[in-house]
Amino acid sequence: MTVTERAAYLKGLADGMKLDENKDEVKLIRELIGIVTDLANDLTDVADSVHELGDYVEEIDDDLSEVEDVVFGDEDDGCGCGCEDDEDCEYELECPKCGETILFGEEDDPSDIVCPKCGEHIDCRCDGDCDLCDSDCEDGSEE
Repeated sequence: MTVTERAAYLKGLADGMKLDENKDEVKLIRELIGIVTDLANDLTDVADSVHELGDYVEEIDDDLSEVEDVVFGDEDDGCGCGCEDDEDCEYELECPKCGETILFGEEDDPSDIVCPKCGEHIDCRCDGDCDLCDSDCEDGSEE
């Protein structure tokens, strides 16, 4: 039973008792029942508003998630290379000699990548902005 229903039940009980309306106690009981009824109605209104606001906040959160995906991209991958699984990470590199696209993984030594087309040995160690090493290096060598 809701609070509003309980207030209505209380009013019905008082009405069914056929109380003497001229007595001070009955006037007090009627006034208290009126206050309880008003409070129950206000409480129902507040609960409805909170529910409405909750729905609105959920919509805003969904919209914000979409905006974050557009602005920041999907940054859920753990390695930064765009793969879904850390074990299958692959990086692309263009051979400076022949222009061939070279794919290599984290298991490959970044200081000695060999182009499969021309055989060029390429040193692609961290230039300070890659995911291959854990050190902060700026001059192309790992510290």
